[in-house]
Amino acid sequence: MSNSKRNNYEFLTTAPVPRVISVLAVPTIISMLVTSFYNMVDTFFVGRLNTQSVAAVGIVNSVMFIIHAIGFFFGQGSGTYLSRALGALKTEKAVRMASTGFYYSLATGVLIAVVGTIFIQPLSLVLGSTPTILPYTKSYLGIILLGAPFMCAQMTLNNQMRFQGNARYAMVGIVSGAVLNVFLDPLFIFVFGMGVAGAALATVVSQMAAFCILIVLSRIKDNLRVNPRDFSLDKEYVVHIVKGGTPSLTRQVLASVSTVMLNVAAGAYGNDAAIAGMSIVTRICFFINAFLLGYGQGFQPLCGFCYGAGLYKRVRQGYFFCIRLGVGFLLVCAVVGGIFSPQIIALFRNEPDVIAVGASALRWQLATLPLGAVIILSNMMMQTIGKSFRANLLSGARQGWFFIPLIFILPSLMGLQGVIVCQSVSDMLSFLLAIPLAYLTLHEMKVLERADIQ
Repeated sequence: MSNSKRNNYEFLTTAPVPRVISVLAVPTIISMLVTSFYNMVDTFFVGRLNTQSVAAVGIVNSVMFIIHAIGFFFGQGSGTYLSRALGALKTEKAVRMASTGFYYSLATGVLIAVVGTIFIQPLSLVLGSTPTILPYTKSYLGIILLGAPFMCAQMTLNNQMRFQGNARYAMVGIVSGAVLNVFLDPLFIFVFGMGVAGAALATVVSQMAAFCILIVLSRIKDNLRVNPRDFSLDKEYVVHIVKGGTPSLTRQVLASVSTVMLNVAAGAYGNDAAIAGMSIVTRICFFINAFLLGYGQGFQPLCGFCYGAGLYKRVRQGYFFCIRLGVGFLLVCAVVGGIFSPQIIALFRNEPDVIAVGASALRWQLATLPLGAVIILSNMMMQTIGKSFRANLLSGARQGWFFIPLIFILPSLMGLQGVIVCQSVSDMLSFLLAIPLAYLTLHEMKVLERADIQ
């Protein structure tokens, strides 16, 4: 083990838990916030065009979720394994896993681009496009699909770097792409007159730049290098990728499905404003959750290393530290956001119908937002330590197991208001599921700790 890797191991396994999580979380929080910010910048600039363009971006967002989900699947699947392997001082296995996860991700991105481009019209309709939105959706989606290989691969690299405890490198790649996107958006949309296609092109160019930067950074000595020679077809690596990655895949694919169903349900009430309002709320809530996700992702390397090294008490300490911080932060956001909901929606689309739907939906989602700290952090802990069944069960609850039945039931009982409250009801039910699953996992770690002492 090199000196830098040894120092990283000692930091993750011996330094004070709040300090470790804060050091690892700050770059990740910055990455998440900047990524969320440039997603909102897309919506802001496109909102200067027309309501149909805003709705199209919201519709294609579900495809972006799937592309990112694939990248997270391979990144989290390989990353959770390599963090435990590095914690157990099995460096060679970690090196092979890093390359295997990366090249599988890149190949899957190419497949998505090809299949999606061939079936772009039926795909746009399935995603919830109305006749007036369809031309904008096809324009935006056609360009986004071209960037799928780069989006998948850079998401995988980003996660692998984080799980090695090198979040600062991951931050540089992601933030560089995000900043570039902010500058390219107005240039392509307005100066070059490309409209909604310009927003898509800005996103793809930025993602390609982030990919190239991360490839360069992966060659730095602190990181495990991805190399075709280290790629392995051994089913052991595939099994671990599937076990570690399916909770992320489940969560994000179901988030994509729920977004499509939300768009379809909102569109059933006769205007594009409902779709536009709901898509704006989705972006705002993701931006707020970026802080929590960043802290959770700062917790994951400590969780994986310490669990692999048998330091179960440190895992528990890290979990509760993040829970306290996350709940407190989201409570503040819920109060402030609830008071200024109409003004926040108006920043993106100052149209009465959009504001009416968006402000109501935002207040409902903010009301249950603090519960997300327990749901998300419990899921991250179980995923990182290899409790894949529990992690999958919980990761699919909020956007799938509860949300999908509710999006059929509540609108039939309450009309458009049922669409608006659906996510909040799903959050409450997911929270009730998270409590016993987290308790069982934490209790098992206590048992393992007592066994090691004896």
